[in-house]
Amino acid sequence: MKGTVGELGEFGLIRELTSRLTTTPAVRLGPGDDAAVVAAPDRRVVASTDLLLEGRHFRRDWSTAYDVGRKAAAQNLADIAAMGAVPTALLLGLVVPADLPVTWPTELMDGLRDECQVAGAAVVGGDVVRGETITVSITALGDLRNHEPVTRSGAKPGDVVAVTGWLGWSAAGHAVLSRGFRSPRAFVEAHRRPEPPYHAGPAAAGLGATAMTDVSDGLVADLGHIAQASKVRIDLRSADIDIPTQMSDIGQAVGVDPLQWVLSGGEDHAIVATFPPDAKLPARWKVIGEVLNPSALPQVTVDGAPWTHGGWDHFGDGEGAE
Repeated sequence: MKGTVGELGEFGLIRELTSRLTTTPAVRLGPGDDAAVVAAPDRRVVASTDLLLEGRHFRRDWSTAYDVGRKAAAQNLADIAAMGAVPTALLLGLVVPADLPVTWPTELMDGLRDECQVAGAAVVGGDVVRGETITVSITALGDLRNHEPVTRSGAKPGDVVAVTGWLGWSAAGHAVLSRGFRSPRAFVEAHRRPEPPYHAGPAAAGLGATAMTDVSDGLVADLGHIAQASKVRIDLRSADIDIPTQMSDIGQAVGVDPLQWVLSGGEDHAIVATFPPDAKLPARWKVIGEVLNPSALPQVTVDGAPWTHGGWDHFGDGEGAE
């Protein structure tokens, strides 16, 4: 499609975006009215929202619009799964400049739609506004299916800590891109398009998870939220955390200990949870630590010592997503 957003106009753009969408049985009324209607059999709705700002969370010279769409959907749908819920719907708020080629928002929508299909959800509506900086705002919805939500506050001393999904891959990919390279491709793609294990969240709830979160800001940082909310200490065993050989090779090439990516790198959206010690965990879950009584303040330690390399903080001085 040729032309710019300004030439197509607001309503023309909306028509083009909504024409690309698919639906699911949970969507009772999709785009085209004042609001969408999504079934909520549980009579409770799990909701999460997030923002992606160009230059802060993505760069157009690193990621295609389709990549940004997949990533924007993934990070919000992962929050739904991390509550033990099943994703159902997604809403888009989009700010774009008038001179932006129409192909950018349409490819963004394709990415949102395709990632929703992976999670079993659908884009059901949104809004578009003219602005100087591309901003993608996502609201995701989910259904608990008659289960209680798994929050951050339920971890108990004696629980084990287990994770499923990738750790450190996005951070390694960011390091590669920052140095002007585009390979190893698997790590670059992990940064551009994270692959959360959506089904693992509801499955963990069924396995008796006592606390859970997705790894968006870094494993230590996100487990720190669980430690604070549950008033416990969490100790991780570095020897039990897998570091792929190729990630070690990247670390050697750029002078970074890959353990730092695994423990402090965010945006992989793996699922990490605490479970009772007698929980029967499938092979996909890797036990990497334990929950202890707090010796002082609630915190996360690694091999018994504080981990001081931090994680991502939007208002801190750490390295951003892009």
